[in-house]
Amino acid sequence: MVKAKNHLKSIAHEVKRKKVLFLMLLPALLFFTIFCYIPMPGAYVAFVDYNINKGIFHSQFIGLKNFEFLVKTGALWSITKNTLLYNLAFLAIGNVVQIILAIMLSEIGNKWYKKVSQSIILLPHFISMVIVGFFAYNLFNYNHGFINSFLISLGFESHDFYSDQGIWKYIIVAFKVWAGTGYGMIVYLATITGISKDIYDAASIDGAKLSQKIKFITLPLLRPTVVLLFLFGLGGILKGSFDLFYNLIGNNSVLYSQTDIIDTYVFRSLMGQFNFSLSASVGFYQSIFGLFFVLAINFIVKKIEPDNALF
Repeated sequence: MVKAKNHLKSIAHEVKRKKVLFLMLLPALLFFTIFCYIPMPGAYVAFVDYNINKGIFHSQFIGLKNFEFLVKTGALWSITKNTLLYNLAFLAIGNVVQIILAIMLSEIGNKWYKKVSQSIILLPHFISMVIVGFFAYNLFNYNHGFINSFLISLGFESHDFYSDQGIWKYIIVAFKVWAGTGYGMIVYLATITGISKDIYDAASIDGAKLSQKIKFITLPLLRPTVVLLFLFGLGGILKGSFDLFYNLIGNNSVLYSQTDIIDTYVFRSLMGQFNFSLSASVGFYQSIFGLFFVLAINFIVKKIEPDNALF
């Protein structure tokens, strides 16, 4: 009891001493409290046969039947596999491209060229995925798409991209990397900028080449940032980029086996079947899986490099 009181006193003292910092933190705490923690009891929808007239807590409790239905239909495994593989590809390829571009930009001496290049790379992040979907349609359309028009002009036959399941995984990853590289690159560029120039100057005196500086100075000092961003990314490993997938694929059922992710499945279940309980069960599974996945990865990182773990 005494320890608890002393602990509360130390917290109160810390809040009083750094009240400005805690006030700056208040909007973020309010946001997560209102939009994340208060709605959490709504997860109960996943365990009932939801009836909009009866409400969440007066609908018939059916336990794990919604989850059982997902497992039996095979949908759960399919959408989980697709979501995992896509997000792992987004993380791996995206971070590699971001690191490469950040290193390249950091080595550019001309400030004007550097700023223009950074702005051009960042621009796709601000483009709506609706526009991206429209752009993709005009690029891959069978009758009037740019690629098929080009193929016809060369004497080849048109290719029906929207019936070709195998090619869309590469198209989706390419658009995701294109859209997210500029924003993700900023973090790595900021980390590189924060590295002391004295280290590079000392390496130059020792006769180190540019490739050696990157290999033995830049990349090792970037490693904590890489690990941290990977852990944050893994936290949403089952959170798909709904806007990207939906605007590129839409309701094209031919491509579902290769492109259907948890978010698009939930959307169709809700909008097409009005099945709130089924949608909630998938969302609940998504959150629990993501939680344990992050805990497992963080445990592994803590064993290998304790300083880079989240907690």
